[in-house]
Amino acid sequence: METTTTIMGIVIALIVAIPIYFSARSTAASKSRILNIKKRFNPSRPEDFNLTESINNKTLTIDQKNKKFVLMNFNPSQQESTYVDLNTIVSCRLIPTTDSHSDTILKIDFEFIEKETSKKILIPFYDFDDDRIKQISVYQDHMFAKKWLTIIQDSISS
Repeated sequence: METTTTIMGIVIALIVAIPIYFSARSTAASKSRILNIKKRFNPSRPEDFNLTESINNKTLTIDQKNKKFVLMNFNPSQQESTYVDLNTIVSCRLIPTTDSHSDTILKIDFEFIEKETSKKILIPFYDFDDDRIKQISVYQDHMFAKKWLTIIQDSISS
């Protein structure tokens, strides 16, 4: 009877421990990947990127003091990181692209306008084709993008 209880305890512990292990390993790998990207854009002081948030395979980070912004896209189909020096930017806005027959958002881009040349820089944030859950994550992404738009605009104007 005690052997059966011990075996059941070990099995239950393994059932709980294995997912926790894989989750912790995945989180550590993700943090390491984000840190490596921060180091690429600020090798001497990656910790200057003082605000970092992630949602749906996207991570945004900003160095508010030195006005540097990085958007990291970790979608399986396209992994990229985009750097913007906010010192050279006069304004930023969101550009949602909708389906012509409905209000379905197909794409969300950040549009940055350079100070000297007035050149527009489009950085893709959300793409309907890359979205596995479709219209559920577009709402989350849109709210997240609006929040970060405010953060970026505050950094540009300060």
